[in-house]
Order: sequence, then structure tokens, then C-alpha cells
Amino acid sequence: MIKKIIYTAIVTALLVAPLSANIKREKVFVVERESSSVAVIENGLPRNHMLNMHNMNHGVMKFYGKDGYLISRDGYIMKFNPETEKKIVEYKTSKSAIGFIVDKNYVAVANYDDKSVDVLTRDLKLIQKIKTGSRNVGIKIYKNYLIFSEMDKDAIAVYEDTNKGKGKPKFEFYKEFKDVGVMPFDAMINGDKYINGFFKSPWFGVVNLKTMKFEKVQLKLGARKPVLKVPHFGLWSIGRKKIFIPAVGDNKVFVYTPDFKFIKAITTEGLPVFTALSPDRKYLAVTFSGKKFPVIQIIDTKTLKVIKRFKFNGKVLHLRWSEVKPELYISVNDTNKVAVLDTKGWWLKREIFTIKKPSGIFLYEETK
Repeated sequence: MIKKIIYTAIVTALLVAPLSANIKREKVFVVERESSSVAVIENGLPRNHMLNMHNMNHGVMKFYGKDGYLISRDGYIMKFNPETEKKIVEYKTSKSAIGFIVDKNYVAVANYDDKSVDVLTRDLKLIQKIKTGSRNVGIKIYKNYLIFSEMDKDAIAVYEDTNKGKGKPKFEFYKEFKDVGVMPFDAMINGDKYINGFFKSPWFGVVNLKTMKFEKVQLKLGARKPVLKVPHFGLWSIGRKKIFIPAVGDNKVFVYTPDFKFIKAITTEGLPVFTALSPDRKYLAVTFSGKKFPVIQIIDTKTLKVIKRFKFNGKVLHLRWSEVKPELYISVNDTNKVAVLDTKGWWLKREIFTIKKPSGIFLYEETK
């Protein structure tokens, strides 16, 4: 009898151990916009502050495996350990940088100030500086190509890694699409399609990276209003059957099929900034600028109708859907807090304080 109990306990332990080893825990990193710091939230509570992270006015964070990378507005790219929350190394690419991308063998940083793109090793040692003669935005990777928009040249540039992804990259100019639209400001990528928006043109641009052809897709804009905060594109605006694009200067979110057939223009309460899809692609959360800064709206992606509205006591600068729980994190900048919505019942679940002037929210999944 005792042997049978011991055997059962061992078998149970063996069965449970692999399952518990694969449990995902989510760590929330929140950019503290005016404090050169990043707050760390775990299990719903503020747990740490990563200090001395330079100018965080437009701090952007990405993860690749167990490596974390963070770019500051004043041109620093930093590598850190997201589990220990310690900075490992930093490198200054320019006086002003706006975006970056991480691949298996390199990190590429799009610079504003010295009008270049820096290609670095994963440990942030310079491999190559590509001089573009323009402020650069919307940097993306497709196979062995590096694609970015040149804001001052109204162009999209494509560079090819002649080492074909083996070891350190060596990028050479491949193609430039000229006169694509006035002042490209951001981009997203969907399969082999590079999609970018323009600050002063009533269309968005699409590069087919398989054929290297460019096309303009016209937007049905109304009377355009002054834009206080430029809309952001991102991978989170792309669904399985629909692509959502925030309008520039109009109270609309445009909906297209993946092959860019127009579906609908959804009227929103304000000028949209972020359009963020839930992990199951059932809902779209929209943030706004101007008088509607404190508001977010939730759109049902099946009916394409606004189903919920929330108003906070301060400007909403960013939001992020949890990947492991039915929750939506919202940074409320003026009141130094992160609000958390329950996305099953659509109610305010909790508020996390002691977050100093929060903006960008980034999620890291730990496997325990």
C-alpha cells in the first residue's frame, strides 16, 4: 500500500512538473515619460523602477527571447535583462532616435538627428551606419531586407543584407520608392506588405515586398482638423481578415481587407492615435488626442461598431492588451497611474499608482 502511494505521488509529480514549467507569467514595463525611468509591474503591483534610462519622452521597448531593448528619445539604445531588470549595455546612435527593430543577428535603429540608420550587433556594437539624408521612421524587416520610410524625402528605402542572414549583416542599397506621399510618419508590416501613413497626403502607401511594387490606397477623409498627436501604426492593428488604420486629421478608423479593399470608415469620438487589437482579434481599443485625450473607445471587430466607452481623469497616452489575462492596461499620464480594465465584463478592475507620468506599456512573458 505504501509503495503504491509513493508510486502515485512520483507519477503525479512527473506529470505536473512539465506543466508548471510552462506556466506563463506576464511582467509589465511602463515608460515613465519625464523621469528617465521605467516602472515594473508584476502580479498587479508596482515592484521596481529601472533608473537612468535617459530621455523617455518617446521610449520604445522590444523583446527578443530573453533580451530586452529600449530606445530613448535622445538617441540611446539600451540592452537589458527583463528578468533581473538590469541594464547590460548602451550605445548612443545619435542625438535623436525614434524607432528600432531587432533580428536574430542585429539591431537596427532609425535616427532623426543625424539622418541615418545604425546597424548594431545584438550586444550593441556598431556594424554599419547607413546615411540617408532624412529623418527615418517606420523601420521593419522582411526576410533579408531592411525597409524604412524617409520622412524628409517622401520616400521608402529598401536595403538588402548581402550576407543573406548569415552572421553579421552587410546592407547594401536595393531600391527607393520616390514621391510616395508627403511626410511618411509610421508603418506596419503584414506578411509581404509594408504599409505606411502620411502626415499630409490623403492616402496610405503599400509596398509589395515580393514584387517590389508600390501603390497608393486613397482614404475617404472629411474636413481635416489640426493634428495634436500623430497616429501610430503597429503590428497590433492587423487582424486576420481586417486591417485597421487610424485617420490623420479626421474622426475615423478605416477598415480594409488584407488585399486593401475598403470595408468601412468607423466614426470615432476624437482624432485617433492608437488602434490596438485584442489578442483574440475580437475587439479594437482606440485612443485619441486633443480634448478626447482622456477617452478610449472599444470597437467590436465583427460588427464594426463602438460598444464601450471609458473616460479617465487624465490623458491616456498608451494602452496594451494582456496576452495571458482578460485585461487591458491603460497609462493615465496626468494622474500617475495605470488603470486595468476587465475585458470580460468591461469594468475598471484596479488602478496601479506610484507610476510617474506613464506612457508606453510593454509586456514580457516569463516562463516558469
